[in-house]
Amino acid sequence: MCYNTPMITKRILALDIGDKRIGVAVSDPFNEYAMPCETYFRTKNFEADVEAVAKIAYEKGVGTIVCGLPVNFDGTDSIQTEKTQRFIDALKAKTHLPVEIEDERFTTMQARDTQIAGGVKRGDRKKTIDSIAASYILDGYLARQKQKAKVEGEKIMNEKMMDEALDEEEGIVYLVDEEGNEEAYIAVDSVEYKGAEYCVLRKAYPETEDEEAEVVIFLMEADGEDVQLLPVEDDALLDEVFAEFCNQYEDFEDADEAAKLES
Repeated sequence: MCYNTPMITKRILALDIGDKRIGVAVSDPFNEYAMPCETYFRTKNFEADVEAVAKIAYEKGVGTIVCGLPVNFDGTDSIQTEKTQRFIDALKAKTHLPVEIEDERFTTMQARDTQIAGGVKRGDRKKTIDSIAASYILDGYLARQKQKAKVEGEKIMNEKMMDEALDEEEGIVYLVDEEGNEEAYIAVDSVEYKGAEYCVLRKAYPETEDEEAEVVIFLMEADGEDVQLLPVEDDALLDEVFAEFCNQYEDFEDADEAAKLES
């Protein structure tokens, strides 16, 4: 039997997987904090245990499962690491849900300290220690996700600010082709020809040498305080304007660069 849940919320389930018990914790609907949930007591049937845990995830309506992975204090794998990884791999195949791994070192000790501080008697600790450990696993995962989202958000914001500054500094304009695709162009120069003024553009981010050498020419027409760029329909006139631009570019800029340009 395989559990696949198309109507999944974005809550997260965490598991503290042991040989005898599996602690379960779940996040609040906004993924802000973790809540100890329940403890599943394992049978001697591996497949039945995997299916039971998958069923718990299905019933909780979660979108992600986070499994604690036990390692030695120095970070190396142990026998328990291999056992837990085998369970995680089986769970991935059973649920079809994203299954993440979180370092669970010290979570059991944290859970025991929490129980002691809360006055839980020694005989009752086994009932809740695993679910509390699972909540610590989930807390660690949520904290990492929040930090990751913060870093990515700052990166996107910085890139946006840099793009805006670059656009303003280099005079980048955006043109839309007949298929609706938007492309960035740099205003190379303007050229006056037979009483009209034309704008010469080249691609801001050329992908090939051919694109780097190409320029496009538009007629500049005043529209109040703004300027409109109008296509030049007359091919002969377009060639004449391009030739005039190359002459000016050669005289005032760089003859070698002018020779590379294509209209």
